[in-house]
Amino acid sequence: MSKPLESFRVLDLTNVLAGPFCCHQLAHMGAEVIKVEAVGRGDLARQLGADLELSNKNMGVSFLAQNAGKKSVTVNLKHPEGKALFLRLVKTADVVVENFRPGVMHRLGVGYEVLKEIRPEIIYCAISGFGQEGPWVHRPAYDQIIQGTSGVMSITGDAGSAPLRVGYPVADTVGGVTAAFAIAAALNGNPRGTFIDVSMLESMLATMGWVVSNYLIAGVEPAAHGNENVTSAPSGAFEAAQGLINIAANKDEQWDLLTDHLGLAALRERPEYATREDRKKNRSALKAELESVLKTRPARDWAKELNRIGVPSGAVLTVPEVLEMPQVADRGFLHAFENVPGIDRDIQVATTGIKLDGCAPTVQTPPPQLGEHNAEIWGALGVNAEQLEALGKDGAI
Repeated sequence: MSKPLESFRVLDLTNVLAGPFCCHQLAHMGAEVIKVEAVGRGDLARQLGADLELSNKNMGVSFLAQNAGKKSVTVNLKHPEGKALFLRLVKTADVVVENFRPGVMHRLGVGYEVLKEIRPEIIYCAISGFGQEGPWVHRPAYDQIIQGTSGVMSITGDAGSAPLRVGYPVADTVGGVTAAFAIAAALNGNPRGTFIDVSMLESMLATMGWVVSNYLIAGVEPAAHGNENVTSAPSGAFEAAQGLINIAANKDEQWDLLTDHLGLAALRERPEYATREDRKKNRSALKAELESVLKTRPARDWAKELNRIGVPSGAVLTVPEVLEMPQVADRGFLHAFENVPGIDRDIQVATTGIKLDGCAPTVQTPPPQLGEHNAEIWGALGVNAEQLEALGKDGAI
C-alpha cells in the first residue's frame, strides 16, 4: 500500500530509545530511514536488553525493538573525511534527527546552522531531556530522571508506595512520539526548513493535561491514588477470584446496571451512595461491598458479562497474556522477521497501533547490522569500493 512518508529520507543520528522510537514510527509510515552510527560501537541499544547473547552480537533486544526497516551506515563525525561524507549525505536528506546533549552537534561542526546552509529545506529535530535552552539545558537526562522531574513518579502508586517509576520507559516513548508528530507536521507544511526542539520534560507534562489543569485551574495538588479513578466511583481496580478487574461505572446508568448485575441493587437506596459525589466520598466502603461479590468469580468472566450489559470492564492482564489475545494477535500489530542476519533467529517486533485504510503499516526489512548499508549509501554518493576500504582503514567510516 502507499504510505504517507515514502518520498522522504530521514537521517537518524539517535541512540537508545526516544530518537530511535521516533524514527521507527517514520519508517513504518514509509520514510527511508538511514541510521547514522558511530564507528565500531553504533547505537548503545545494540548492547542492551534481556538477552546477553544478542547484546554480545551487537544486536541487543533493545536495538531490535525499534530499528527494523532502517538502513545502517557508520561514520566518524570527528574525522574530517567522515564529517565531509556526512555533509554530502545531508544534501540528499529531508530530515535529520539527533538526541545528543544540546550543543554537541554544533561542537562537531554539523549543527543546524551548518546543515541548513548546505540543505536549506532540512527539517532538523533535536530531542533532549529539557530542551535547547533554560537553566537545566546541560543536565543529563534519562527516562527515569524525566519521570521524576515531571511529577509522574509523584502521582504513580498509592499513598503507601508513591513515588513510583512507571513500569516502562514512558518518558522516552512520549518524547519519541512527540518528535515524530512534529516532524510529520513540518514535512506537511514548511518547505523552507524547520528547527524542532523537543523537550522530553515538556512532552511528558503535555500528556498530563488533566493532572496539570486540576492544579492550575482548580487548585487541586496532584496526588497518588493508586488504582482508583478519583473522577468517579465505582471506578478503578477491584479484586476478583483470579486477579484484578478494572470497572468504570462512571455514569449513573452504569452504576444501576452494575449493582443490578451483582445483585446489589439495595446499595442504591443507601444515602452514602446516592450520587456520584457521595460514592466518591465513600469509595473505600463501596469497593468492599462490590468485592464481596466480585471475589466469587474470575475477573475475565465478570468482564465479559459487564461489557455485554454496558458497564466498561476489563481484566488486568500480563504482557504475555495480552499479546496472545486475538484482539492484538489478529490485527497485524506484531510483525515477524525470519532468520535475521547477525543473530540467525526469528523475531517478532511491535509496530505502530495504526491502520491506514484497513492495513497495518509496517516495514519489510529487519533491524540492520552495524554498517550493513555502508556500500549502498556511501556508494550512491560516488564513493567506490577502494575508497570505502581506505576510509574504513583510516577510521572515517
